[in-house]
Amino acid sequence: MKSYATLLTERTGAVLKITANRPEVLNAQSRILLEELDHAFKAAVDSDEVRVIILAGAGKHFSAGHDLGSPQEMEDQKKTLLEPGFKGEYRRLWERFFENTMRWRDLPKPTIAQVQGYCIMGGMMIASACDLIVASDDALFADRAVRWGGAHVQYFSMPWDLGPRKAKEYLFTGDFITAAQAEKAGLVNRVVPRAELEEETMALAQRIAERDPFALKFAKASVNEMQDAQGWRQAMEGAFKNYMLTIPHRIELGTYGPAAREKAPKDRFGVLNKKS
Repeated sequence: MKSYATLLTERTGAVLKITANRPEVLNAQSRILLEELDHAFKAAVDSDEVRVIILAGAGKHFSAGHDLGSPQEMEDQKKTLLEPGFKGEYRRLWERFFENTMRWRDLPKPTIAQVQGYCIMGGMMIASACDLIVASDDALFADRAVRWGGAHVQYFSMPWDLGPRKAKEYLFTGDFITAAQAEKAGLVNRVVPRAELEEETMALAQRIAERDPFALKFAKASVNEMQDAQGWRQAMEGAFKNYMLTIPHRIELGTYGPAAREKAPKDRFGVLNKKS
């Protein structure tokens, strides 16, 4: 099994657990982490020994979202040449945060997000792309992009996960969604005590792994294809374009781009909000 710089992988029977292992930055999603995660997902799909995939986060939090400027990410940005201008930014965001997540949503094997603590912004994106979510009772979900002068995150499934009215409420306010609220709305499948999260998630995964993998593949495909027939994929692509329309506005506000990366996240919030 491949060794990763930002991930831990462990197989228990037919279940592969992939753990984002950057607890010191609340499992913020750097370029390296996302590329390694894509590789780990592909390897799991290609392995006949794996029937179910668990996605977890090490430490107190599942993920606080995209890496907005950790030392590792800033150093990597200096080494990774990107196409300049808005065209280059569009390509980077599409490939790294939208196309990736859409691909993970359609993996031909069941995926379960094991969520504790913060699951916000980019963290909520990848959890939402999983088939099931098991959350600890202290889990908190949020898309706080409006508080930064943006519309929402790149992979915007919130209206499908919560319904349109609740999606608008949480976008407009930037409030956290508790685990209990998330379960009631249908975003989360199960809420369990924090101490039992790993055990309960693995038990569910092992139970699913007992089912025929060919049947699981097409059961998942039917649900996803039904959403697509209802306009899900077209709506997701439209939402990404709306997201991109806010980028120039955010650059003007100082909440996006090189100037913003020099500020702490709370200082970026402070541009638009007296309280962050």
